[in-house]
Amino acid sequence: MPLQSPPLFAECELSPALFTRITGMLYEHAGIRMREGKEGLVRARLAKRLRKLGVPDFDAYLTLVESQPDRREFAEMIDVLTTNKTSFLREVSHFDLLREKILPQLSGPVRLWSAGCSSGEEPYTLAMLCQESLSPIASREVRILATDISHRVLATAKAATYTAELMRDVPPEWLRKYWIKHTDAQGHEQYESGPMLRKLVHFARLNLMERWPMQGPFDAILCRNVMIYFDKTTQQQLVERYWALLRPGGHLFVGHSESLTGLTHRFRYVQPAVYVK
Repeated sequence: MPLQSPPLFAECELSPALFTRITGMLYEHAGIRMREGKEGLVRARLAKRLRKLGVPDFDAYLTLVESQPDRREFAEMIDVLTTNKTSFLREVSHFDLLREKILPQLSGPVRLWSAGCSSGEEPYTLAMLCQESLSPIASREVRILATDISHRVLATAKAATYTAELMRDVPPEWLRKYWIKHTDAQGHEQYESGPMLRKLVHFARLNLMERWPMQGPFDAILCRNVMIYFDKTTQQQLVERYWALLRPGGHLFVGHSESLTGLTHRFRYVQPAVYVK
């Protein structure tokens, strides 16, 4: 009788109790509300960690997560469960407003914050806009803070190298001016950020639920497609904290699928998903 192969890790069962345990940890640590219906996503993403670590099931995996004093695997779990979909010039009307009206009107130091920067496309887009709109930029003090909770996507952002497919929405003139084209070992075209962009962006890991070390004030804060993962109480807290860090006349950008409707705030509506202090 032939020996039976052990079951694949990907076939491990994620029971309702384990799903509740995982999502409770995610909410407690990062304020992220993982709703019912996401069981398949959680199971598929964590199954990759089980395979990599050689852990037999989700219960054993959570025991490992909770037993590590340095919370190293907890950070990995947060990384794989947080959604990091982004692109260059995503929701382009926001960047049109920045380029045409907001940035040209700024005087003195310029401070921008990409809160939830993911793999870096948003802050590098901001850097290109600053290069185009703040002329001569060499005489200006410009700083773009880019933060995310995920170590993994921050490493990608700091590497600042993207495939030609990911760069498809960047205007050709901007590609020539701000990016260095080269070919990887497999013959695929890639673009690496040039020094004019890198010098403007500072990346840092930040859990939005914890203390914020920066003081501001910021001219604009972009927290786009992030607050949809938080409940109303957490959204309210974030909006109040953003208000405190913006200068008078500073702008808050949220995602087009988000709004401040239902929250108590002092912002004035500008256009869809854009508010001003």
